[in-house]
Amino acid sequence: MSNPSDPKIHPQLINKMSLRAWIRKFSLAAKGIYLGSKNESSFWVHYPCAIAVILLGFCLGCRDWEWCLLLLCIALVIAAELMNSALERLAHAFTKEYHPEIAKALDIASGAVLVISVGSGCVGLIILLPKLLTFLKF
Repeated sequence: MSNPSDPKIHPQLINKMSLRAWIRKFSLAAKGIYLGSKNESSFWVHYPCAIAVILLGFCLGCRDWEWCLLLLCIALVIAAELMNSALERLAHAFTKEYHPEIAKALDIASGAVLVISVGSGCVGLIILLPKLLTFLKF
């Protein structure tokens, strides 16, 4: 039996994702990040915190594995906030009226952002606080 994803059998699969298509996908994704963060007040907290963590990481000499954790946490928080923003916009596009199930879904999404943010903050403190205290000679 042949494999349908084998490009030898289905050469049109090779052309489906041309470089132009990938550039368009990344362009739309970047637009989504912009749209998701431009009117959301939460990003006024997340982005400065991310910048502060990155600057502290450089100044305090984080190791490679610490960088991996810090950058993963930053990405998770921003991704969760973008998903929350997308869900909010979708809900508002569906109806402007109050609906208890939509309100619950939005609260759950906000809760997910809170969980990821608190967890990421804890990871950041575990990695950066000892280094900062050593740097400040405490």
